[in-house]
Amino acid sequence: MGPRDGHRTGLTRPDLLVAGGGPAGWAAARACARRGLDVVLVDPRPDRSWRHTYGTWRHELPRGGGPDALPDEVVAAHDVGWAIATRTHRLEDEYAVLDTAALQHALHDDGVRVLRGKVAAAGPHGAVLADGTELPAALVADASGAMQALSTARRPGRRAEQTAVGVVVDAATAATVTGGRLVFMDWRPLHGLPGWPTFLYAVPLGGGRVLLEETSLARRPGLPLPELADRLRRRLRAAGLRDAEIPLDDPAHVEHVRFPVDTPDHRSPAGVVALGAAAPFVHPATGFSVARSLRAATRLADTLATRSDDHVGLDGSGRAAGARRAVGGGRARVVHQMRRRGLDVLLRLPPAEVPEFFEGFFSLPARPRRAYLGSCGTSGSDRSDDDVVESVRAMTSVFTRLTPRLRAHLIVGTLCGPGEAQRP
Repeated sequence: MGPRDGHRTGLTRPDLLVAGGGPAGWAAARACARRGLDVVLVDPRPDRSWRHTYGTWRHELPRGGGPDALPDEVVAAHDVGWAIATRTHRLEDEYAVLDTAALQHALHDDGVRVLRGKVAAAGPHGAVLADGTELPAALVADASGAMQALSTARRPGRRAEQTAVGVVVDAATAATVTGGRLVFMDWRPLHGLPGWPTFLYAVPLGGGRVLLEETSLARRPGLPLPELADRLRRRLRAAGLRDAEIPLDDPAHVEHVRFPVDTPDHRSPAGVVALGAAAPFVHPATGFSVARSLRAATRLADTLATRSDDHVGLDGSGRAAGARRAVGGGRARVVHQMRRRGLDVLLRLPPAEVPEFFEGFFSLPARPRRAYLGSCGTSGSDRSDDDVVESVRAMTSVFTRLTPRLRAHLIVGTLCGPGEAQRP
């Protein structure tokens, strides 16, 4: 159904209609509203509370000034991160864990009109809800997440997923496991189980609480959550915790994570731009997307505000094309595809050799490692997702640090593309 097939609402034609009320959708809506644009956000459950734990590199957050700056309280805790592969590595950049409730509150803007509903179709004239209601709009943003509700691409079969099970404990209990460090990745198989390798992710949440999470970085299909819970319990026991100190049976202290990391490119209809995980902005090697969504929101808002002022390119297709270039142009797509190839390599590695692969990665000089992780761009800019040269340098540097056997696996993964996770 096209956007002219439903019945009309009484809404005036807004500059932007956002489909989806998660961090990416609200970041874009807020940024545009703060530049004087008329914005409508549509979500099936606009009053729901966000529950995921979000992390990013601290300097990537828009803080300190400008219309999109976030207040200091959105950062629940921050510290220098550590990674353990076959050796221990101190990461130079500070890692920040966000206060999810504070982030949701900060991204809300009273200048955004909020409608309860689900966008089912969109085009150059606006959108149509699932109930047939027509919503005119100069531009539609698909912020529906990995489901890509407005993409015309065929849905893939089994997806490569990041899965994790975490438990929240007090800081003193966590220190028995982490030594008081913020642990970005700990690949040591302390759980004692064979199979696809998983790592410990241990981050402070603020208020004396710490999340200890057993994480499967990527696997097709995703590693089952019950298996991850068993591994986490075994890991924490091996580190010296008693069963009474591991509240995995208390839902109030447990976090479950499951999301795809190989979302296909968004095939956007005329008049539609994709944001967040729908774009896709999820980093295939880390699962991060929030900081990039915040940066994309600023670029989108600046572009739309400029075009509105100049009255240039205000047709739906022209506006959408400019918006797509702003949030993720050609170089960004190249970098993302390179990172996807890195995911293919990981999925084809023999399980026992995954920690050795990450040993090579964390042994890289800071600049190429940062570029690949997305923590900064060249000369301290925030455009690491566009930095093709540094991404190539990172991948080449990893290659030179690997054994001949791992180099062969890297070549196979690069040439053969998507594959299943290898069995032990």
